This record gives sequence, C-alpha cells and structure tokens, in this order.
Amino acid sequence: MADQRVFLLSCPVQHYAWGKVGFSSEVAQLLASSDPLVHIQEDKPYAEMWMGTHPRGDAVIPDVDISEKTLGQWITNNLTCLGQSVKETYQDLPFLFKVLSVNTALSIQAHPNKELAAKLHTQAPEHYPDKNHKPEMAIALTPFQALCGFRPVQEIVDFLHKVPELRLLIGNEAAEQLEHSMGQDLQATSSALRVCFTKLMKSEKKDFEEQLNILVKRISQEVAKGKDVTDSNGALLLKLHEQYPGDIGCFVIYFLNLVVLEPGDAIFLKANEPHAYLNGDCVECMACSDNTVRAGLTPKFIDVTTLCDMLNYTPAPSSSKLFLPVAAESDPYVSIYDPPIPEFTVLKIKIPSTTRFYMINNIESASILLVVNGKAKGNSEAAKSELSLQRGTVVFIAANEHLSLELSSEEGLLMFRACCLT
Repeated sequence: MADQRVFLLSCPVQHYAWGKVGFSSEVAQLLASSDPLVHIQEDKPYAEMWMGTHPRGDAVIPDVDISEKTLGQWITNNLTCLGQSVKETYQDLPFLFKVLSVNTALSIQAHPNKELAAKLHTQAPEHYPDKNHKPEMAIALTPFQALCGFRPVQEIVDFLHKVPELRLLIGNEAAEQLEHSMGQDLQATSSALRVCFTKLMKSEKKDFEEQLNILVKRISQEVAKGKDVTDSNGALLLKLHEQYPGDIGCFVIYFLNLVVLEPGDAIFLKANEPHAYLNGDCVECMACSDNTVRAGLTPKFIDVTTLCDMLNYTPAPSSSKLFLPVAAESDPYVSIYDPPIPEFTVLKIKIPSTTRFYMINNIESASILLVVNGKAKGNSEAAKSELSLQRGTVVFIAANEHLSLELSSEEGLLMFRACCLT
C-alpha cells in the first residue's frame, strides 16, 4: 500500500565464519528478541545483520498488505518516500545499515574511492562488484577493537628495533629511510612509510612464514616465562596467529593503530584508510557498496599491489581515529554521528525510563530505525496499525514521516537511526 510509509522490516543475516557464535552474538540476540519463532543455532556464526536494499541482502517486508516483498522493490515503486534530495541524487537508499558481531579478525583491508572503484569494477567485476565507493562508520555496542590507520612513525620505528623479525623482512635500507624521515616533512615520512609497508606486504611467502614462526616461538617462550611482551605487541600477535596461522597480516599490527572503543564510541573509515575489525559488536553504516581491497588475515581474494598503491600513508595517533558525535540542539536524547560524506548520518537516540512519551521526528530523508534495548508502542498516520517495538525491531520510516512512541520498559530505550541528510 503506497499510503503505508512506516513499517517493520525483517532483515537478512550473514553467517560469515568470523562472526560470533550462537547467543554470544549481538546479531543473534537481536534476531531472537525481535522474532521469538527464530531458532538460534549455538554452533553457527551470526556475523552481520543487513538493514537496507543491497541486492545481496535486501530487507523483507513482512506485512501481508504490502504487495512488494522487499524494501528495494517497495522503494522502486514509491520513490517519493526517499525525500526529494535523495530521490534526485540516488534513486535508492544510498546507505547500508548493519549490525556486526566480530569473533575473529576481519581482513586487513581498505575501500577504494569512486574513481578507483570504477576502474577495479571494470577490470575485475568478480572481485569488485560495483562502481561505488564505500566509506563506513562503526559505532560500538560492546567493547570493540580494531586496527585503523598508520601509527605515528616513532611507534613503528620502535617496533623495528624491538622486533628483529619485522626489520629483517623490511630490510635495513627501508627501515633506515623511515628512521631518517622523522625529522623531515610529511611527504617524506609518508613516502618512507609506503616503502616499508610495501616491502613487508610483498615479502616472499617462505620468508615471512619463516620469520613469523620465529617471532611467534620467541614471544610464546617469553609469555611462558612470565615476561611482559607489551613492547612487541605480543598478546595481539599470538591471538591473530592462532586465528590465521602463517598469515602476513599478523605483521601489520606493527604498522596500524590498535583502537579500543567503548559503547557509543565510533570510528569513521574514509577511502584508502587501512583497517581491520578485531572483535566486539557494533552498528555500522556505509555507502551502499561491496567493494573491499584485501591483503591479509583472510582466505578471500587478496590484492596486495592495489592495496599498497591506494593507501593513505599519513601517520597519526590512535586517539585521532575516534569519531565524536555532536549533541542535537533540539533534542537532549539524540547524538548525531555525521561523517564528512553525503550518503549517511547516524543518530543515537537514548531515552531515559523517566520519559514515557517520545516523538521520532520527521526528516527530509527515508530512514531505518533499529531498537537495541527497551520496549515501546509506536503509532503513526503512515503506519497501518500500532507497531510493537522491542530489542531487535527494525523500522523503515519514509521521508517526512514521524513515529510517536509510548515507552513500556523500565530500562528506557536505546535506538540508532540511519538516514541521509544531504
């Protein structure tokens, strides 16, 4: 029904091997809470829940009175729901909203800009399935760890001294070039960093496997003797090697920042930013694309040359990788995560239990609302009937439509809303 512009969604789940298993997964918990008929398998990974119109995971509309079966089909027949600006610019939802539950590390990767994405898609569409860029933002739901961006050069140089196996792979000439670059301008530093990282990533397989085995053995012996292995990032090294034995990606921890997020903290990953999620649960929003260039910690296709050529080699401390929300001026319960790209903005809505009634205000964009905690009844003139909102509920809200909530839980309500504020 075209006049029904606020409705529930049933969202597909991806069971990638790196996902948390059974009810340890936030994805599984949200799924089970929203649909008591769903059977969660305790030995199966529940890695991602997709909320959007991507062809590999188009959300389903469970309402029998809506003839279209998926959100993508419904939007195609009701383009005005997107809002005027989004309709004219994108003709679809320009973002994909997700929940991720990470048990083992995702690949060392980066996402191409639009120009490179178009080139890669033309050259290898089987690996790069579309022409779009894929900037993305992750907001932690639980304590969350990721590798993100190149460390300050001094930290990398320190590792080159403390981890001889790493220096051997890179070579003294490249290592000394990086050391000498510290007193020079940023261009010289970035250039030297590119040389070092590329030398590492293009090491011969037999060479890096040999040095990795030596390093892992040495660190394991030090741990067994009760020694502090912080200087060599030993704990993370052993963890990644256990997950991906013999993988070149284990050495990347000496180049990239380790970023630790608490619930509500966020990171924004623009084009060409090297990163890898390590563990934890988050909500993620990205431009609607599936383009990823990988080079380690994965059994999937890797493209080392492309990755090394495309990366942003600007070193910066881990603290600079945090993306801070801004408090909404008109609503004390809303925090706005608005990255410097047009495709998406995410609103965190945290309503205390002392508030019984709340209005999800209308905006000039279609949006997707995810309930993370709490319960409420939702009413809107654009909804056929009252909506029951609880943990795991996902709601599509067309542009310029509102949703009135009556809270019914003592814990308050925590929600995230993805939209496009062009």
